[in-house]
Amino acid sequence: MKKLAISTLAVLIACPAFAGINHPDQGSSWTMWGMDPYVGLRGGMSYTNLNYKYAGNKESITDYIFQGRAALGLEVCDTVRSEIEWSYLGKTSDQENFGAAGGIDVEAKMQTLLWNNYLEFGHYKIVRPFAGFGVGMAFTDVKRHGDLVPRHSENKNRFAGMGTLGVTFDMERFAVDLAARYTYIDIQSGLHNFGGDVGIRFMF
Repeated sequence: MKKLAISTLAVLIACPAFAGINHPDQGSSWTMWGMDPYVGLRGGMSYTNLNYKYAGNKESITDYIFQGRAALGLEVCDTVRSEIEWSYLGKTSDQENFGAAGGIDVEAKMQTLLWNNYLEFGHYKIVRPFAGFGVGMAFTDVKRHGDLVPRHSENKNRFAGMGTLGVTFDMERFAVDLAARYTYIDIQSGLHNFGGDVGIRFMF
């Protein structure tokens, strides 16, 4: 998974250089089945709540973490776009008391691979609000350790879903997106991630 992530980032870093080759008075230099491709880079912060169960007790593991996202997408028309997005969420770390088991430190690392679809609203040329949803997989690594419990690590691939609301500033050659996102990951008794990010999309 790390090799895939590194390769994806290398491609995304190189792509903006090619995006600038087009003449300013023309549209995209090439299309795919009549749709304009783009690459996107996003970053921000989020609040994570993991409902963790152990020894018959359930506690909320919470933390504020960094999130980074990279996407390859297509503009289907002026108001609809679809993309494949890889995201990396920083390590969630918290300690809670689980009854007789005492205090337990829980850590969670996550990456997601989502198929996202967005719909933009309004007839404004530059500023337009949008809504979106995404579905895919989450790659998780959850660890626990404490004074009275053995160290344990669990790696699982689980369903992930995402909903978002935001606003885009369309500059034709590139666009800036401000977004608020909610992501659900089906691990333990449910992981909920509420985040906000700023991103830039480079058009081809």
